Amino acid sequence: MDEEFLALGSHDDAEATARPRGQRARDLWCDVERSALEAAAREPLLRRQLARTVLTPATPPAIVGAVLARRLVSNRDDDATLRSLVAETLVDDPAVLPSLEADLEVVSARDPACRSPLHALLHFKGFHALQAHRVAHSLWRRGRRDAAAWLANQTALALHVDIHPAVPFGRRVMIDHATGIVIGETAVVEDDVTIFHGVTLGATGKQRGDRHPKVRRGAMLGAGAKVLGNVEVGRCSRIGAGSVVLEEVPPHCTVAGIPARVVRKHVAAVAA
Repeated sequence: MDEEFLALGSHDDAEATARPRGQRARDLWCDVERSALEAAAREPLLRRQLARTVLTPATPPAIVGAVLARRLVSNRDDDATLRSLVAETLVDDPAVLPSLEADLEVVSARDPACRSPLHALLHFKGFHALQAHRVAHSLWRRGRRDAAAWLANQTALALHVDIHPAVPFGRRVMIDHATGIVIGETAVVEDDVTIFHGVTLGATGKQRGDRHPKVRRGAMLGAGAKVLGNVEVGRCSRIGAGSVVLEEVPPHCTVAGIPARVVRKHVAAVAA
């Protein structure tokens, strides 16, 4: 991805983080509601959907539950189950909703295809897959592993994104397009990571135990990149589209090719 794309919205991010988190969250959900009202007025065909997913639910956890249920399940019983599961998780686990809000802010600021937080909330498959995973991971950590596995399976069936519920994700993560992403059980994804469609964070098939990649803060994984084994993708590094990574990736560099090799060292690495 171009540096300009990665930098897009950084000024907005700085302004946002200068405000207290509680105020940012209130502003975010007020923006979502205002945009939903405007969209309902413009497009009568969407009024019922907007009412059911955004305007009628009383709280952000209920809104997220309604949005994910609409995307992931197709029958009434599963819809009610998923709405309840998501809303309860966002209330019971204080880490999940702030992470979701941070992701939504980042997608809105940095993705040039995103028109508003409402646009991402309703229509961006990568955002849906990540938030379903955050709920599944919370369930997994708190011992509800059958529920976590069910949600991970529903996400894989509906969105073609297969992330093991044990995988921890940091905040301000952006998953773009998302189709074909596979992330194995012992992987780690830190803050500010960008992942494009077709990415695999997998094992080599020759290891057991801790066998999947660790993606450090600020890294970018290009479309179709495969990172295999218990290797580290260094801070603020970039993996070129279609590359196959089998060895450690140093911080602040770009790697590309099959197998991937360093093709560029960034200024930050030289200054460090």
